[in-house]
Amino acid sequence: MLRRAFRYRFYPTPQQAELLNRTFGCVRYVYNRALAERTRAWYTEQRRVSYAQTSAMLTEWKRDPELAFLHEVSSVPLQQALRHLQAAFTAFWDKRAGYPRFKAKKHGRQSAEFTRSAFRWREGKLTLAKMSEPLDIRWSRPLPEGAEPTTVTVSRDAAGRWFVSILVETEVETLPASPHEVGVDAGLTALVTLSTGEKVTNPRCERRDRDRLARAHRALARKQKGSKNREKARLKVARIHARIVDRRRDLLHQLTTRLVRENQTVVIEDLSVRSMVKNGRLARAISDAAWRELRAMLEYKCHWYGRHLVVVDRWLPSSKTCSACGHLLDTLPPHVRKWTCPSCGATHDRDVNAARNILAAGRAVTACGDGVRPQRSTPSGQSSVKQETQPARVGLPRL
Repeated sequence: MLRRAFRYRFYPTPQQAELLNRTFGCVRYVYNRALAERTRAWYTEQRRVSYAQTSAMLTEWKRDPELAFLHEVSSVPLQQALRHLQAAFTAFWDKRAGYPRFKAKKHGRQSAEFTRSAFRWREGKLTLAKMSEPLDIRWSRPLPEGAEPTTVTVSRDAAGRWFVSILVETEVETLPASPHEVGVDAGLTALVTLSTGEKVTNPRCERRDRDRLARAHRALARKQKGSKNREKARLKVARIHARIVDRRRDLLHQLTTRLVRENQTVVIEDLSVRSMVKNGRLARAISDAAWRELRAMLEYKCHWYGRHLVVVDRWLPSSKTCSACGHLLDTLPPHVRKWTCPSCGATHDRDVNAARNILAAGRAVTACGDGVRPQRSTPSGQSSVKQETQPARVGLPRL
């Protein structure tokens, strides 16, 4: 059994929107105040505050007449906010994430989580706590037959669109075994290049709307702060960003689904996107390509459908190693897109050659658990190939 979230858009009534907006505000207040209390306790008393202690604090806050607005919304999202804060601190202590940050103001993405005791699910209709009417959900795809929601997350993005994410436990049928395997090289001109020679063009979603976005930002900058016209201009900017994100995500879903369906094994590089975006000339293009989101989709889809995802060492010199004879070039400038091997005379497309080397390294990882990395020419001028143990990983997604 797997837990899967199905996300739908819905259109609340004015009363529902008002209640949900108050819920978002209360969730944000409770989360930020609990984070402030835990931070203060550590820096002043060197004391860690547990989830149980923050839950007791919440009870005390509700007794304060000035915080009577906390009683106007369901208590479940407030408790879930404290649990999310505890999870954030656990990740920080385990060195898997940075220190928890305060929730942003109300204009950004807002969300509230409802567990089973805070919503009613009857005959395919979802009614949240303190609501008299079910949500008007647009069922773009059906839930799995017989699935019962365990958790519901309601969110509103910066563009003012409302979404509900329904978490269910369901079984996913694995795909039939495939004899094919593919190496994937991520790039900017081509979003991905496959070891089969196929190239998927980078749509450059942000660049296509860059002029519209610039005009919208200039219009926003001219508006007086706090005015209604400024709010309209802010929504226009947010809608352009939402359109860019939607197009990018749709393309990545189609691409990753096709790769997983057609291949038993998918091999990718362990790219350090966080370090790469420090390059000021390429940061915008790298962010637009969304390589990290591409990898995340491949991870969970391979896990769902019984495929094998192999992640090879990021230091593998895939572009400047000849996929035919293994000769390693000393240098290969980024502007060189095609090159001829001085050892065997084979002519390579830079990206296709890299994808083939990535696939070969993935096969080595699958066979022996080690990364294969060519060694540079020896002092005597003779080249050799050396096998070294590399921190390559056979990937299963963290759900």
